[in-house]
Amino acid sequence: MSKTSRLLLASAMAVVFTPLASALAADYDPPIIVDKAPEFVPVEVGNGWYLRGDIGYTFGTEAEGPISYRMFNAGVYTPAATSISAFDDNYTWGVGAGYQFNRWLRADATFDGQENDFASIAAVAAPCAGGAVGDVCGVGIASTATTYSVLANVYGDLGTYAGFTPYVGAGAGMSRVRWNDVASLQTCVGPGCPAVPAPVINSHNGEASWRFTYALMAGLAYNVSKNLKVDVGYRYKNIAGGDMFNFDAASAAAGATGIQATDDGFSQHEVRVGLRYSLW
Repeated sequence: MSKTSRLLLASAMAVVFTPLASALAADYDPPIIVDKAPEFVPVEVGNGWYLRGDIGYTFGTEAEGPISYRMFNAGVYTPAATSISAFDDNYTWGVGAGYQFNRWLRADATFDGQENDFASIAAVAAPCAGGAVGDVCGVGIASTATTYSVLANVYGDLGTYAGFTPYVGAGAGMSRVRWNDVASLQTCVGPGCPAVPAPVINSHNGEASWRFTYALMAGLAYNVSKNLKVDVGYRYKNIAGGDMFNFDAASAAAGATGIQATDDGFSQHEVRVGLRYSLW
């Protein structure tokens, strides 16, 4: 084949295969890569938060010490202390909100209320108002203490077993203790008293004060559903002392001033049943 023939053949092949090569090249264009948009994940605003409500029954409420008491007679203050004091058992209630940090740790803030009747007796080493020298005055005191407590609490959950979660906890805060009007009954005791001494009943304005409070808890929660738990527990609560009541009107008119009685606080045991509802 001559040189001219070879050039003509090459030119013809180029004309035939050039479109095919272009088509094949088009099949291998590099892919266009588009960054994948990030997946939208909604924020769970309520995750971890819960609400709680409780009812309970207090028992074994005890005064932490005697009631410090002052008698006023003929311009003289005579200190004394009650020898016997007792609180009754009663119901209590509470509400609160908290946060579950993980399966082991949670915390909440609670607001609780209760009311307990109180009675005590004392023998003052001084005569009752108007009594003779050498006599003593027997005093009985009765009132009701209304208490509202605000506590910050921390709990350790001890694992969940077949839906049951035992826990322990501790809390601290303040309690507003309000002593309602106090009735005192004074009776003359001694040789100078009448054969049948007539008791004198006085009314005193009760005092209110904020007091440091701490609590220790233990209990068991049960998972009723994903969001709802039943909580049965025990709580020990200790409330510090404070002012109790003022002098009665007759003593104040005779010159008595200041607080007549203070208490040393009280402690109580409490059985509680409540619900905890998780907000997610």
